[in-house]
Amino acid sequence: MTKTRMVDENPGGRENILVVDDAPDTIEVLSRNLSAAGYVVRTASSVPDAVAILDSAAIDLVITDYKMPKVDGLTLVRHVRENHPDIGVMMITGYATVRGAVDAVKMGAEEYVPKPFTDEELLSAVRRTLERLQLRRVRHQRGGDLPMERYGILGRSKPMRALFETIDRASRTAATVLVLGETGTGKELVARAIHYGGNRAESSFVAVNCGGIPEGLLERELFGHTKGAYTGASESRDGFFQAADGGTLFLDEVSETSPAMQVRLLRALQEREIHRVGDTRPVSIDVRVMAASNKPLLDLVKAGNFRGDLYYRLNVVSIEVPPLRERGEEDIVELVRFFAARFGKEVGCPEPRFTADALRAICCHDWPGNVRELENMTQRLIVMASDDEIDVSDLPASIRFSAPRQTGALRSLAEVELLHIRNVLESVGGNKSEAARILGIDRKTLRERLRADSRQGS
Repeated sequence: MTKTRMVDENPGGRENILVVDDAPDTIEVLSRNLSAAGYVVRTASSVPDAVAILDSAAIDLVITDYKMPKVDGLTLVRHVRENHPDIGVMMITGYATVRGAVDAVKMGAEEYVPKPFTDEELLSAVRRTLERLQLRRVRHQRGGDLPMERYGILGRSKPMRALFETIDRASRTAATVLVLGETGTGKELVARAIHYGGNRAESSFVAVNCGGIPEGLLERELFGHTKGAYTGASESRDGFFQAADGGTLFLDEVSETSPAMQVRLLRALQEREIHRVGDTRPVSIDVRVMAASNKPLLDLVKAGNFRGDLYYRLNVVSIEVPPLRERGEEDIVELVRFFAARFGKEVGCPEPRFTADALRAICCHDWPGNVRELENMTQRLIVMASDDEIDVSDLPASIRFSAPRQTGALRSLAEVELLHIRNVLESVGGNKSEAARILGIDRKTLRERLRADSRQGS
Protein backbone atom coordinates (compact mmCIF):
# COMPACT_ATOMS: atom_id res chain seq x y z
CA MET A 1 0.00 0.00 0.00
CA THR A 2 1.36 3.39 -0.93
CA LYS A 3 2.49 5.32 2.14
CA THR A 4 1.51 8.81 1.21
CA ARG A 5 -0.05 11.71 3.04
CA MET A 6 -1.65 14.78 1.51
CA VAL A 7 -0.75 17.75 3.65
CA ASP A 8 -2.86 20.33 1.86
CA GLU A 9 -5.14 20.79 -1.10
CA ASN A 10 -4.01 22.76 -4.11
CA PRO A 11 -5.84 26.10 -4.36
CA GLY A 12 -4.46 28.72 -6.69
CA GLY A 13 -2.18 26.40 -8.64
CA ARG A 14 0.49 26.09 -5.93
CA GLU A 15 3.45 23.83 -6.71
CA ASN A 16 3.21 20.17 -5.70
CA ILE A 17 6.27 18.72 -3.94
CA LEU A 18 6.92 15.03 -3.23
CA VAL A 19 9.23 14.41 -0.25
CA VAL A 20 10.86 10.96 -0.14
CA ASP A 21 12.71 9.86 3.01
CA ASP A 22 12.71 6.77 5.20
CA ALA A 23 13.09 8.89 8.39
CA PRO A 24 9.68 9.98 9.78
CA ASP A 25 11.23 12.93 11.64
CA THR A 26 12.81 14.28 8.46
CA ILE A 27 9.55 13.91 6.56
CA GLU A 28 7.71 15.75 9.31
CA VAL A 29 10.17 18.67 9.38
CA LEU A 30 10.31 19.04 5.60
CA SER A 31 6.53 18.78 5.27
CA ARG A 32 5.94 21.42 7.92
CA ASN A 33 8.46 23.89 6.48
CA LEU A 34 7.37 23.45 2.87
CA SER A 35 3.67 23.68 3.75
CA ALA A 36 4.32 26.84 5.76
CA ALA A 37 6.03 28.29 2.67
CA GLY A 38 2.87 27.74 0.63
CA TYR A 39 3.65 24.48 -1.19
CA VAL A 40 1.43 21.41 -1.46
CA VAL A 41 3.31 18.43 -0.01
CA ARG A 42 3.01 14.69 -0.51
CA THR A 43 5.34 12.21 1.19
CA ALA A 44 6.66 8.72 0.63
CA SER A 45 8.91 6.58 2.81
CA SER A 46 10.49 4.53 0.02
CA VAL A 47 11.36 4.71 -3.65
CA PRO A 48 8.62 2.23 -4.75
CA ASP A 49 6.02 4.33 -2.91
CA ALA A 50 7.36 7.47 -4.59
CA VAL A 51 7.18 5.87 -8.04
CA ALA A 52 3.53 4.95 -7.43
CA ILE A 53 2.72 8.56 -6.54
CA LEU A 54 4.56 9.91 -9.58
CA ASP A 55 2.48 7.63 -11.81
CA SER A 56 -0.83 8.79 -10.32
CA ALA A 57 -0.45 12.44 -9.26
CA ALA A 58 0.72 15.75 -10.69
CA ILE A 59 4.10 16.54 -9.12
CA ASP A 60 6.33 19.55 -9.82
CA LEU A 61 9.33 18.74 -7.63
CA VAL A 62 10.77 15.61 -6.00
CA ILE A 63 12.96 16.01 -2.91
CA THR A 64 14.63 12.71 -2.08
CA ASP A 65 17.06 11.45 0.52
CA TYR A 66 20.28 9.87 -0.75
CA LYS A 67 20.62 6.82 1.55
CA MET A 68 17.50 4.67 1.90
CA PRO A 69 17.02 0.92 2.46
CA LYS A 70 16.87 -1.44 -0.54
CA VAL A 71 16.52 1.25 -3.25
CA ASP A 72 18.48 4.48 -2.86
CA GLY A 73 17.74 8.05 -3.90
CA LEU A 74 20.00 7.94 -6.94
CA THR A 75 17.76 5.27 -8.43
CA LEU A 76 14.77 7.54 -7.92
CA VAL A 77 16.60 10.47 -9.52
CA ARG A 78 17.37 8.32 -12.55
CA HIS A 79 13.73 7.13 -12.74
CA VAL A 80 12.41 10.71 -12.66
CA ARG A 81 14.82 11.87 -15.35
CA GLU A 82 13.99 8.95 -17.64
CA ASN A 83 10.22 8.93 -17.14
CA HIS A 84 9.23 12.41 -15.92
CA PRO A 85 11.59 14.96 -17.52
CA ASP A 86 9.22 17.81 -16.71
CA ILE A 87 9.63 17.30 -12.94
CA GLY A 88 12.38 19.01 -10.91
CA VAL A 89 14.63 16.93 -8.65
CA MET A 90 16.50 17.79 -5.46
CA MET A 91 18.60 15.52 -3.27
CA ILE A 92 19.24 15.86 0.47
CA THR A 93 21.66 13.75 2.44
CA GLY A 94 23.47 13.35 5.72
CA TYR A 95 26.36 11.78 3.79
CA ALA A 96 27.75 15.08 2.51
CA THR A 97 30.49 13.93 0.16
CA VAL A 98 31.65 15.26 -3.16
CA ARG A 99 31.11 11.82 -4.62
CA GLY A 100 27.46 11.98 -3.58
CA ALA A 101 27.07 15.42 -5.14
CA VAL A 102 28.75 14.29 -8.34
CA ASP A 103 26.62 11.16 -8.59
CA ALA A 104 23.43 13.11 -7.90
CA VAL A 105 24.21 15.77 -10.51
CA LYS A 106 25.19 13.14 -13.07
CA MET A 107 21.89 11.34 -12.56
CA GLY A 108 19.99 14.60 -13.05
CA ALA A 109 19.45 16.19 -9.65
CA GLU A 110 19.34 19.96 -9.98
CA GLU A 111 20.17 20.75 -6.36
CA TYR A 112 22.18 18.83 -3.74
CA VAL A 113 21.59 19.94 -0.13
CA PRO A 114 23.76 18.38 2.63
CA LYS A 115 22.40 17.92 6.15
CA PRO A 116 22.19 19.76 8.43
CA PHE A 117 20.63 22.63 6.50
CA THR A 118 18.72 25.71 7.55
CA ASP A 119 15.13 26.45 6.56
CA GLU A 120 16.39 29.22 4.27
CA GLU A 121 18.92 26.93 2.58
CA LEU A 122 16.16 24.41 1.90
CA LEU A 123 13.66 26.98 0.62
CA SER A 124 16.28 28.74 -1.51
CA ALA A 125 17.15 25.44 -3.20
CA VAL A 126 13.45 24.72 -3.75
CA ARG A 127 12.90 28.14 -5.30
CA ARG A 128 15.88 27.74 -7.62
CA THR A 129 14.76 24.31 -8.76
CA LEU A 130 11.18 25.41 -9.40
CA GLU A 131 12.44 28.49 -11.24
CA ARG A 132 14.47 26.28 -13.58
CA LEU A 133 11.47 23.99 -14.03
CA GLN A 134 9.34 26.96 -15.02
CA LEU A 135 12.11 28.07 -17.36
CA ARG A 136 12.09 24.70 -19.14
CA ARG A 137 8.32 24.74 -19.47
CA VAL A 138 8.29 28.26 -20.90
CA ARG A 139 11.12 27.31 -23.26
CA HIS A 140 9.09 24.43 -24.65
CA GLN A 141 5.92 26.51 -24.93
CA ARG A 142 7.60 29.47 -26.63
CA GLY A 143 10.21 27.67 -28.67
CA GLY A 144 13.11 29.21 -26.77
CA ASP A 145 11.88 32.82 -26.62
CA LEU A 146 12.40 33.57 -22.94
CA PRO A 147 11.84 36.80 -21.01
CA MET A 148 14.85 37.51 -18.80
CA GLU A 149 12.67 37.73 -15.68
CA ARG A 150 12.33 33.95 -15.87
CA TYR A 151 15.93 33.65 -14.84
CA GLY A 152 15.20 35.24 -11.48
CA ILE A 153 16.93 38.50 -12.42
CA LEU A 154 14.82 41.61 -11.93
CA GLY A 155 15.56 45.09 -13.21
CA ARG A 156 14.41 47.70 -15.69
CA SER A 157 17.22 50.24 -15.31
CA LYS A 158 19.60 51.07 -18.15
CA PRO A 159 22.52 49.11 -16.58
CA MET A 160 20.31 46.03 -16.22
CA ARG A 161 18.96 46.27 -19.77
CA ALA A 162 22.55 46.33 -20.97
CA LEU A 163 23.31 43.32 -18.74
CA PHE A 164 20.37 41.37 -20.20
CA GLU A 165 21.60 42.05 -23.73
CA THR A 166 25.06 40.80 -22.81
CA ILE A 167 23.61 37.65 -21.21
CA ASP A 168 21.59 37.02 -24.34
CA ARG A 169 24.67 37.32 -26.57
CA ALA A 170 26.79 35.14 -24.28
CA SER A 171 24.06 32.46 -24.24
CA ARG A 172 24.42 31.99 -27.98
CA THR A 173 28.12 31.10 -27.77
CA ALA A 174 30.19 28.38 -26.13
CA ALA A 175 32.88 30.84 -25.03
CA THR A 176 34.33 30.94 -21.53
CA VAL A 177 32.72 33.72 -19.49
CA LEU A 178 34.18 35.78 -16.64
CA VAL A 179 31.53 37.42 -14.43
CA LEU A 180 32.81 40.33 -12.33
CA GLY A 181 31.02 42.36 -9.71
CA GLU A 182 30.82 43.22 -6.04
CA THR A 183 29.69 40.72 -3.43
CA GLY A 184 25.92 40.24 -3.45
CA THR A 185 25.24 41.54 -6.97
CA GLY A 186 24.04 38.16 -8.29
CA LYS A 187 26.98 36.83 -10.28
CA GLU A 188 25.82 33.22 -10.01
CA LEU A 189 22.35 34.22 -11.23
CA VAL A 190 23.99 35.72 -14.31
CA ALA A 191 25.97 32.52 -14.93
CA ARG A 192 22.81 30.43 -14.54
CA ALA A 193 20.96 32.72 -16.95
CA ILE A 194 23.65 32.20 -19.59
CA HIS A 195 23.61 28.43 -19.07
CA TYR A 196 19.83 28.00 -19.16
CA GLY A 197 19.50 30.36 -22.10
CA GLY A 198 21.94 28.37 -24.24
CA ASN A 199 22.08 24.99 -25.92
CA ARG A 200 23.41 23.29 -22.77
CA ALA A 201 20.28 24.14 -20.78
CA GLU A 202 19.17 20.52 -20.49
CA SER A 203 22.55 19.50 -19.02
CA SER A 204 24.04 20.10 -15.59
CA PHE A 205 24.95 23.46 -14.11
CA VAL A 206 27.50 22.80 -11.35
CA ALA A 207 28.53 25.69 -9.09
CA VAL A 208 31.70 25.46 -6.99
CA ASN A 209 32.74 28.08 -4.43
CA CYS A 210 36.52 27.97 -4.74
CA GLY A 211 36.95 30.24 -1.73
CA GLY A 212 34.85 28.00 0.50
CA ILE A 213 36.78 24.76 -0.03
CA PRO A 214 40.08 24.15 1.80
CA GLU A 215 43.05 24.24 -0.52
CA GLY A 216 43.94 20.63 0.23
CA LEU A 217 40.51 19.43 -0.88
CA LEU A 218 39.82 21.65 -3.88
CA GLU A 219 41.98 19.66 -6.30
CA ARG A 220 40.30 16.36 -5.44
CA GLU A 221 36.83 17.87 -5.55
CA LEU A 222 37.34 19.47 -8.95
CA PHE A 223 39.27 16.71 -10.68
CA GLY A 224 38.39 13.56 -8.71
CA HIS A 225 40.85 10.88 -7.63
CA THR A 226 41.78 7.24 -8.11
CA LYS A 227 41.69 4.48 -5.52
CA GLY A 228 44.75 4.71 -3.27
CA ALA A 229 45.69 8.20 -4.45
CA TYR A 230 45.94 9.32 -0.83
CA THR A 231 45.30 7.92 2.63
CA GLY A 232 41.62 7.10 2.94
CA ALA A 233 40.94 6.95 -0.81
CA SER A 234 39.30 3.53 -0.70
CA GLU A 235 37.76 3.88 -4.15
CA SER A 236 37.99 6.02 -7.25
CA ARG A 237 35.53 8.84 -7.86
CA ASP A 238 34.84 11.59 -10.32
CA GLY A 239 35.12 15.30 -9.57
CA PHE A 240 33.00 18.29 -10.44
CA PHE A 241 34.51 18.65 -13.91
CA GLN A 242 33.12 15.24 -14.84
CA ALA A 243 29.84 15.95 -13.05
CA ALA A 244 29.41 18.96 -15.33
CA ASP A 245 30.35 17.05 -18.49
CA GLY A 246 28.10 18.25 -21.32
CA GLY A 247 27.00 21.21 -19.22
CA THR A 248 28.53 24.15 -17.35
CA LEU A 249 31.00 24.41 -14.47
CA PHE A 250 30.79 27.70 -12.58
CA LEU A 251 33.92 28.57 -10.56
CA ASP A 252 32.90 31.22 -8.05
CA GLU A 253 35.62 33.20 -6.25
CA VAL A 254 38.21 31.91 -8.72
CA SER A 255 40.61 34.58 -7.44
CA GLU A 256 41.00 32.54 -4.24
CA THR A 257 42.66 29.60 -6.00
CA SER A 258 46.35 28.88 -5.37
CA PRO A 259 49.04 29.21 -8.07
CA ALA A 260 49.24 25.41 -8.35
CA MET A 261 45.47 25.14 -8.83
CA GLN A 262 45.56 27.91 -11.42
CA VAL A 263 48.05 25.86 -13.44
CA ARG A 264 45.70 22.85 -13.37
CA LEU A 265 42.70 24.96 -14.35
CA LEU A 266 44.63 26.48 -17.24
CA ARG A 267 45.57 23.04 -18.53
CA ALA A 268 41.99 21.81 -18.28
CA LEU A 269 40.77 24.81 -20.29
CA GLN A 270 43.49 24.52 -22.92
CA GLU A 271 43.50 20.76 -23.41
CA ARG A 272 39.83 20.01 -22.70
CA GLU A 273 40.98 17.16 -20.50
CA ILE A 274 41.77 16.56 -16.84
CA HIS A 275 43.88 14.21 -14.76
CA ARG A 276 42.31 12.76 -11.64
CA VAL A 277 44.56 12.86 -8.57
CA GLY A 278 46.72 9.74 -8.67
CA ASP A 279 45.98 8.98 -12.33
CA THR A 280 48.38 9.43 -15.25
CA ARG A 281 45.72 8.92 -17.91
CA PRO A 282 43.86 12.00 -19.15
CA VAL A 283 40.07 12.15 -19.14
CA SER A 284 38.41 14.14 -21.94
CA ILE A 285 35.75 16.62 -20.86
CA ASP A 286 33.10 18.64 -22.65
CA VAL A 287 32.46 21.45 -20.18
CA ARG A 288 31.71 25.12 -20.59
CA VAL A 289 33.55 26.97 -17.84
CA MET A 290 32.31 30.21 -16.32
CA ALA A 291 34.12 31.96 -13.49
CA ALA A 292 33.37 34.82 -11.14
CA SER A 293 35.29 37.14 -8.87
CA ASN A 294 34.43 40.07 -6.64
CA LYS A 295 38.03 41.24 -6.93
CA PRO A 296 39.47 42.96 -10.03
CA LEU A 297 41.40 40.05 -11.55
CA LEU A 298 43.43 42.25 -13.88
CA ASP A 299 44.80 44.14 -10.87
CA LEU A 300 45.71 40.81 -9.28
CA VAL A 301 47.49 39.82 -12.48
CA LYS A 302 49.49 43.06 -12.48
CA ALA A 303 50.39 42.49 -8.82
CA GLY A 304 51.56 38.95 -9.60
CA ASN A 305 48.80 37.31 -7.54
CA PHE A 306 46.93 35.67 -10.42
CA ARG A 307 48.23 34.02 -13.58
CA GLY A 308 47.91 36.24 -16.63
CA ASP A 309 47.50 33.32 -19.03
CA LEU A 310 44.61 31.91 -16.97
CA TYR A 311 43.01 35.35 -16.74
CA TYR A 312 43.00 35.79 -20.51
CA ARG A 313 41.74 32.23 -21.00
CA LEU A 314 38.81 32.92 -18.64
CA ASN A 315 38.17 36.41 -19.94
CA VAL A 316 36.97 35.53 -23.46
CA VAL A 317 33.62 37.11 -22.64
CA SER A 318 33.60 39.53 -19.69
CA ILE A 319 30.41 40.58 -17.92
CA GLU A 320 30.30 43.26 -15.24
CA VAL A 321 27.28 43.02 -12.94
CA PRO A 322 26.29 46.53 -11.80
CA PRO A 323 26.14 47.26 -8.06
CA LEU A 324 22.71 48.05 -6.68
CA ARG A 325 23.56 51.70 -5.97
CA GLU A 326 24.05 52.28 -9.73
CA ARG A 327 20.74 50.72 -10.77
CA GLY A 328 18.43 53.52 -9.63
CA GLU A 329 15.33 53.81 -7.50
CA GLU A 330 13.07 51.89 -9.89
CA ASP A 331 15.07 48.70 -9.55
CA ILE A 332 15.43 49.03 -5.78
CA VAL A 333 11.69 49.49 -5.27
CA GLU A 334 10.90 46.59 -7.60
CA LEU A 335 13.29 44.31 -5.70
CA VAL A 336 11.92 45.34 -2.31
CA ARG A 337 8.37 44.54 -3.40
CA PHE A 338 9.43 41.25 -4.97
CA PHE A 339 11.21 40.10 -1.80
CA ALA A 340 8.36 41.34 0.39
CA ALA A 341 5.84 39.28 -1.61
CA ARG A 342 8.04 36.18 -1.48
CA PHE A 343 8.77 36.31 2.25
CA GLY A 344 5.20 37.30 3.03
CA LYS A 345 4.05 34.13 1.30
CA GLU A 346 6.58 32.05 3.22
CA VAL A 347 5.43 33.28 6.63
CA GLY A 348 1.76 33.20 5.63
CA CYS A 349 0.97 36.90 5.85
CA PRO A 350 -0.16 39.45 3.25
CA GLU A 351 2.49 41.55 1.56
CA PRO A 352 3.03 44.68 3.70
CA ARG A 353 2.85 48.18 2.27
CA PHE A 354 5.97 50.33 2.37
CA THR A 355 5.32 54.01 3.03
CA ALA A 356 6.75 56.58 0.64
CA ASP A 357 9.17 57.76 3.35
CA ALA A 358 10.39 54.19 3.94
CA LEU A 359 11.00 53.63 0.24
CA ARG A 360 12.78 56.98 0.00
CA ALA A 361 15.13 56.01 2.85
CA ILE A 362 15.76 52.61 1.29
CA CYS A 363 16.61 54.20 -2.06
CA CYS A 364 19.04 56.64 -0.38
CA HIS A 365 21.05 53.83 1.21
CA ASP A 366 24.38 52.85 -0.39
CA TRP A 367 23.70 49.06 -0.21
CA PRO A 368 27.31 47.89 0.20
CA GLY A 369 26.02 44.30 0.27
CA ASN A 370 23.97 44.92 -2.89
CA VAL A 371 20.94 42.73 -3.68
CA ARG A 372 21.85 40.17 -1.01
CA GLU A 373 21.81 42.86 1.69
CA LEU A 374 18.49 44.20 0.40
CA GLU A 375 17.02 40.69 0.43
CA ASN A 376 18.20 40.04 4.00
CA MET A 377 16.81 43.36 5.22
CA THR A 378 13.44 42.75 3.57
CA GLN A 379 13.20 39.29 5.11
CA ARG A 380 13.86 40.67 8.60
CA LEU A 381 11.24 43.38 8.09
CA ILE A 382 8.61 40.85 7.03
CA VAL A 383 9.38 38.45 9.87
CA MET A 384 9.37 41.21 12.51
CA ALA A 385 6.50 43.30 11.11
CA SER A 386 3.79 44.07 13.69
CA ASP A 387 1.24 45.32 11.14
CA ASP A 388 0.69 45.57 7.39
CA GLU A 389 2.63 48.83 6.94
CA ILE A 390 6.37 49.39 7.09
CA ASP A 391 7.54 52.92 7.85
CA VAL A 392 10.94 54.55 8.33
CA SER A 393 10.92 53.69 12.05
CA ASP A 394 10.83 49.97 11.16
CA LEU A 395 14.05 50.14 9.11
CA PRO A 396 17.53 49.29 10.46
CA ALA A 397 19.33 52.33 11.88
CA SER A 398 21.97 52.37 9.13
CA ILE A 399 19.21 52.71 6.53
CA ARG A 400 16.89 54.86 8.61
CA PHE A 401 19.52 57.59 8.80
CA SER A 402 20.72 57.34 5.22
CA ALA A 403 20.61 60.59 3.30
CA PRO A 404 21.79 61.97 -0.05
CA ARG A 405 25.50 62.75 -0.11
CA GLN A 406 26.39 66.19 1.20
CA THR A 407 29.67 68.04 1.25
CA GLY A 408 31.07 68.82 4.71
CA ALA A 409 34.04 68.14 6.92
CA LEU A 410 36.48 65.85 5.15
CA ARG A 411 37.23 62.53 6.86
CA SER A 412 40.32 60.40 6.85
CA LEU A 413 40.24 57.14 4.90
CA ALA A 414 40.40 55.18 8.18
CA GLU A 415 37.35 57.05 9.54
CA VAL A 416 35.34 56.40 6.36
CA GLU A 417 36.31 52.72 6.44
CA LEU A 418 35.25 52.27 10.09
CA LEU A 419 31.96 54.09 9.48
CA HIS A 420 31.28 51.81 6.53
CA ILE A 421 32.07 48.71 8.61
CA ARG A 422 29.71 49.83 11.37
CA ASN A 423 26.94 50.52 8.82
CA VAL A 424 27.32 47.09 7.26
CA LEU A 425 27.29 45.39 10.67
CA GLU A 426 24.15 47.30 11.60
CA SER A 427 22.46 46.35 8.32
CA VAL A 428 22.98 42.61 8.99
CA GLY A 429 21.97 42.69 12.63
CA GLY A 430 25.52 42.34 13.95
CA ASN A 431 26.23 39.11 12.07
CA LYS A 432 30.01 39.26 11.68
CA SER A 433 30.22 36.39 9.17
CA GLU A 434 27.68 38.04 6.87
CA ALA A 435 29.32 41.46 7.33
CA ALA A 436 32.75 40.05 6.44
CA ARG A 437 31.28 38.43 3.33
CA ILE A 438 29.68 41.73 2.24
CA LEU A 439 32.86 43.68 2.92
CA GLY A 440 34.99 41.18 1.04
CA ILE A 441 37.29 40.47 4.00
CA ASP A 442 37.71 37.52 6.37
CA ARG A 443 36.42 37.44 9.96
CA LYS A 444 39.93 37.86 11.39
CA THR A 445 40.44 41.11 9.48
CA LEU A 446 37.00 42.33 10.54
CA ARG A 447 37.80 41.61 14.20
CA GLU A 448 41.08 43.52 13.91
CA ARG A 449 39.33 46.57 12.41
CA LEU A 450 36.67 46.53 15.14
CA ARG A 451 39.35 46.14 17.82
CA ALA A 452 41.17 49.16 16.40
CA ASP A 453 37.88 51.07 16.41
CA SER A 454 37.25 50.24 20.07
CA ARG A 455 40.79 51.32 21.03
CA GLN A 456 40.32 54.66 19.29
CA GLY A 457 37.03 55.20 21.05
CA SER A 458 38.43 54.42 24.53
